[in-house]
Amino acid sequence: MEKLPFQPIRLEDKTLITAHTIPSNYQNCDYSFANICSWRFLYDTEFAIVDGLLLIRFWIENKTRVAYMTPTGQGNLQQALEWLEADSLEQGHPLCLLGVTPDARTELEKAAPGSFVYIPERDYFDYIYLREDLATLKGKKLQAKRNHINNFKRKYMYEYLPITPELVPECLRLECQWFQANRTDHDETGLSDERRAMTYALNHFNELELTGGAICVDQQIIAFSFGAPINHNTFGVHVEKADVNYEGAYAVINQAFASHLPEQYRFVNREEDLGIPGLRQAKLSYNPYLLLEKSAAIKKPSL
Repeated sequence: MEKLPFQPIRLEDKTLITAHTIPSNYQNCDYSFANICSWRFLYDTEFAIVDGLLLIRFWIENKTRVAYMTPTGQGNLQQALEWLEADSLEQGHPLCLLGVTPDARTELEKAAPGSFVYIPERDYFDYIYLREDLATLKGKKLQAKRNHINNFKRKYMYEYLPITPELVPECLRLECQWFQANRTDHDETGLSDERRAMTYALNHFNELELTGGAICVDQQIIAFSFGAPINHNTFGVHVEKADVNYEGAYAVINQAFASHLPEQYRFVNREEDLGIPGLRQAKLSYNPYLLLEKSAAIKKPSL
């Protein structure tokens, strides 16, 4: 193949792309179309569908280096890897696949045994929970979460509302309040990028087929969460924000949102912690079913 037919990802490509990701067993949050589409401004993300496989290409390190996702779909993975390597070398870099999970690594090794060096990236491991565990909070390990929720219920009369386009302005108001409270010179760029992705997602809520919920106290949104399916049995929670002045609000929205998710989603992926100590502690405190390892896979030079 002379050149892979990569093209920029558009909202209109959702059906085409999810036809390859939803049937897949890959649980990596980066395969969620809502994530890919909302964050494409940062990575100039592109895709191609060739011989039954979805190929995703994007730019990292301030858009100076090309990287790829593990191809997914029904097709010849060995051939696809050869195409991606040629494409990457044309851009001046050895082939680099990011977000490679253990099951993706197994497929890579079948297709190209011993061809890659794998570098685990702990800050990007995904936290995967059983939906039922998040919804019921049963067991001794989650007693503290139940206590937070019970304290909240004693203090506040609240209502759980599904997010609709009509609620989006209220969610954006809370997000603005959260941003102002959490911004620092150290991480303002990261928070601004997250804000841009989140605003895009909220403003295209229906087109992205997102599912979301909000906690309302005194006719005001004080917490919200939303996400989208990653594959046929795993739902990705992409955003969760709360007003910390309402103690227990995070625990309440987390439990309420999980309990409203369709039962077909056995697993909930709450994404990575990015190495942020407080976020890591919070995600571990929910006793994850699986810490999904993600690695960079670098192709060894051909001899």
